[in-house]
Amino acid sequence: MEDTSPILSVEHLRKSFGPKKVLQDVTFTAAEGEFVCIVGPSGAGKTTLLRCLARLASADDGRVVLAGRPVERPPAEMAVVFQDYSRSLMPWMRVESNVELPLLRSRLTRGERAERVQQALIDVGLPDAGRLYPWQMSGGMQQRVAIARALAYRPSVLVMDEPFASVDAQTRADLEDLTLRLRDRLGVTIVLVTHDIDEAVYLSDKVIVLSGSPATVTAAIPVPLGSEREQVATKAQPEFLRLRAEIHGMIMRSNTASRSVA
Repeated sequence: MEDTSPILSVEHLRKSFGPKKVLQDVTFTAAEGEFVCIVGPSGAGKTTLLRCLARLASADDGRVVLAGRPVERPPAEMAVVFQDYSRSLMPWMRVESNVELPLLRSRLTRGERAERVQQALIDVGLPDAGRLYPWQMSGGMQQRVAIARALAYRPSVLVMDEPFASVDAQTRADLEDLTLRLRDRLGVTIVLVTHDIDEAVYLSDKVIVLSGSPATVTAAIPVPLGSEREQVATKAQPEFLRLRAEIHGMIMRSNTASRSVA
């Protein structure tokens, strides 16, 4: 990745639910076009962090800055893909209507909305699926529709909360590669939360490792695996294996520390 000014800055973010501290001084950046994955122990507050990034929840302290402006409401430049596609898609609406949904309040004409919907479906490999209902599709296809809906919005930053956790292993690999191709073709910045360390290393330009609750940033680890990634060859590289072991060790130590405090 070229050294560019960050499009997204997370600065000293703190969040509690009553007496329970969830996020404690979380700070990191994402450059334009960068793929950043966030990993950490179970219960570390990763989803809470993403909700604060998109202003779906408010932080107690600190701030999120997008394209030089503090995020004070859900930003127009950001789209979110959730883990559970079965709950994020409307089963009574056809695929094309699901993808169009976030565009209905825009100033686009009906024709412009239809063009964006069709292009987004093409981008995710579903050019002929517009008239289907979500329940007529496989889980992997439904998640592609959820991704298409986010892309139709044309965000500069795409936030993804464990988007491939609910599909089988082969579909997961296909969706990972699809997401890499979309990033490369569209230039969108992606911030993705995952429990899967292999996935984080495979996808990322940078991995943010969170500690146990309350979450802080243990490390921001560059991933110098090049722009061309392939499921078998990339994961066999010595550097991939080294990074996976390094990140796994950090998370295990955080788990041990959390148990000792408890």
